[in-house]
Amino acid sequence: MKETQSKTAESQGILVVTPHKAGKTNCWSCGDMRAAQFCQQCGKVQPPAPVDYFAFFGLPYKLNVETPKLEREFYELSRHLHPDINAIKSEREQQWALEQSSHLNDAYRTLKDPIARTEYLLRLQGVQLEEQSKTATEEARRTGKIKKQVVPPGLLEEVFELNMQMEEARMNKKMGEPDRTLERQLQDARKHMEAKHDALMQELGAAWNEWDALVDRAGRGENVLEEDRLAARDKMVDILNRRNYLRNLLRDIDEVLES
Repeated sequence: MKETQSKTAESQGILVVTPHKAGKTNCWSCGDMRAAQFCQQCGKVQPPAPVDYFAFFGLPYKLNVETPKLEREFYELSRHLHPDINAIKSEREQQWALEQSSHLNDAYRTLKDPIARTEYLLRLQGVQLEEQSKTATEEARRTGKIKKQVVPPGLLEEVFELNMQMEEARMNKKMGEPDRTLERQLQDARKHMEAKHDALMQELGAAWNEWDALVDRAGRGENVLEEDRLAARDKMVDILNRRNYLRNLLRDIDEVLES
């Protein structure tokens, strides 16, 4: 596979098979064809290459990841790249080992976590979920207005009632008159929202399958329409937005119940 496929996936729509592991070139020390992070012939750490996390591990841009395999690869690379192992080598090699090891740790932490992995792939697709949230927060601080959160349509009535209950519970506790019945209602509401959150995780898994199927089709040389890629991407964005809203709601309920 061409080296260009080891660059940012965004420029290719991420519908490729397995990216080249950071691109293989000759080892700077022995001249042999080296692995991406270290030379398999002489063991020397190689200069870091600017690749994304999927390419670093030589993984396809898919969301169903074999976690045990990823973990084995992580520990195998750690045995070659850890700074302590390269402590007696030249200053240049030590710096390369430090950079490679740091990138390895970041890549592993991101790809082993289902949500972080999804958000990272979406960032490669040009979707900055965290940046959107940051922008909204900064705008709220600048204007002095309360940061607005878009309530998922299916939760409008429930959230309105729940917010009223939480506000009432806060006032009761502030006045030293807690309402046990209201607290039980909030506990029941929390269980209900937690069930919705779990259902969203199942929905996200189905969306992964849709995305991975598109990647597989592209890998077989089949034509994948841009509208299909965007539809699969936007579905995951929608699910994550709803999940984030529910997580914030669950946090608010917990704060009321624990205060």
